Amino acid sequence: MLSSPTTARIRRLALALTGTAALALSSLAVAAGPADAAAGTAAHGKGASWVRSCATLAAGDTMACNALKVTSVAQHVSPLGVTPNAAPSGYGPSDLLSAYNLPANGGAGQTVAIVDAYNDPNAESDLAVYRSQFGLPACTTANGCFKKVSQTGSTSRLPASNSGWAGEISLDLDMVSAIAPNAHIILVETSTASMTNLGTGVNEAVKLGAKFVSNSYGGSESSADSSYDSSYFNHPGVAITASSGDSGYGVEYPAASKYVTAVGGTSLTRDSSARGWTESVWSTSATEGAGSGCSAYEAKPSWQTDSGCSHRTVADVSAVADPATGVAVYQTYGASGWSVYGGTSVASPLIAGVYADAGAPTVAVPAADAYANPGALNDVTTGATTSCTPSYLCTAGPGYDGPTGLGTPNGLAAFTG
Repeated sequence: MLSSPTTARIRRLALALTGTAALALSSLAVAAGPADAAAGTAAHGKGASWVRSCATLAAGDTMACNALKVTSVAQHVSPLGVTPNAAPSGYGPSDLLSAYNLPANGGAGQTVAIVDAYNDPNAESDLAVYRSQFGLPACTTANGCFKKVSQTGSTSRLPASNSGWAGEISLDLDMVSAIAPNAHIILVETSTASMTNLGTGVNEAVKLGAKFVSNSYGGSESSADSSYDSSYFNHPGVAITASSGDSGYGVEYPAASKYVTAVGGTSLTRDSSARGWTESVWSTSATEGAGSGCSAYEAKPSWQTDSGCSHRTVADVSAVADPATGVAVYQTYGASGWSVYGGTSVASPLIAGVYADAGAPTVAVPAADAYANPGALNDVTTGATTSCTPSYLCTAGPGYDGPTGLGTPNGLAAFTG
C-alpha cells in the first residue's frame, strides 16, 4: 500500500490530467487506498456518500476545487414551521453562527471576494434563493451588494460556464452569506483553473477593494510556488483564505502559501455540552479528509512555531468540512436545487466570512492573528486522518495540529489584531 501523502499526490495529479493518463493514475489511487478518486462514503455512522464537484478538469487546468456534493443525505436542520422536511438538509446560517459563536448580522461595511474558475450563469439567482430561505438580506447587482466579474474585471465577457465549478461557486457564495450576511460580495470567475488565471483573479479581487478573499481550490506543490506567492498572494492587510484539501495527509497549494490562512476541516455535531457542539478531525479514510502536513517548498512564517516541521505547516485554523455533517447549498446550474456540501471548500469561505465579521485586518498577514490569540479558538483534540511522523501533522491533540490548526472560531477575537 502506498503512503497517504503519495496517494494524495496521485489523486491531485489525476485531477489535473485528461484522457488515458488520468484514468491510469485514478486507478493507481484506488489501488493505493480504500476510496474512489471521485467519490467517497462518509464514516461517523451518517451513511452519506458524495461526489467531487470538480473531479474532471479541462486541459490546462492545474487546480481542483475542494467541494464535495453529497448524493445521499440525512436531515440536519430543524424543519421550518409545521411542515415536515420543509427546511433544506444540511446546516444553515443559524447552526453555523451558533457553533462558532458569531454575530447574527456580521460583515457590515466589508467586501468579501470569492475566486473560482469558469462561470456559473445562475450564481446571482441561486444566491437570492439561499438568502431568502434563511431570512438574510438581499444581495444583488441592483442593490450594489453583489458583483460578478471576470479575472480582468469585465462584467460582460465572462468565462465559459462549467457545472462542476458552479457547485463550488454556489457553496462559496452561500457560506459567505451565512457568516457575513451584511458584507458585499465580489465573485471573480477565471477563464480556466490554472494557477496563473486563478492568481490573476486574486489580484483582481484585491484591486476591486476586497479585504477578504476566499480560495477553495488546490493542487500539488511545486518549485514555482514561491513565484506564485510574490505574484498573486502577497497582499499585505488582506485576509486571504485557502482550503487545505480533501485528500487527507499531504499539502496543497495555495494553502501552503505563507501569505494565506490555510483552512483545515472538522466534523461538526450537536451535543449536550455548554457549547452545544463538538468537533473532531474530518476523516473518512487515509485519503479522504482534511488536508495537512509540512510543505516541501514554503519557508516557515515567523508567526508559526510548531517544531516538527521546518517549513510551512498546514493548516492554521479550521471549520466544518465533513460531508456527513455538511451544509445546505442552493444550486441550479448542473443541479436541481437544494443540496448538501462538504469538503474544505466549506471551511475556506466560512473563515473568510469570520474575518469580515471581525473587520479590516490590521496586520500584514492576518493568519498571524490566530497564533497571537490561540485561546480564542475551539481547540479540536480528537481524530486523525492517518498515521504520520511527527504525529501532530495528521492527528489532533491539545494545541496546534495539522488537520485543524489552532482550532475553530469561538467568536472573533482570533481573527483581529
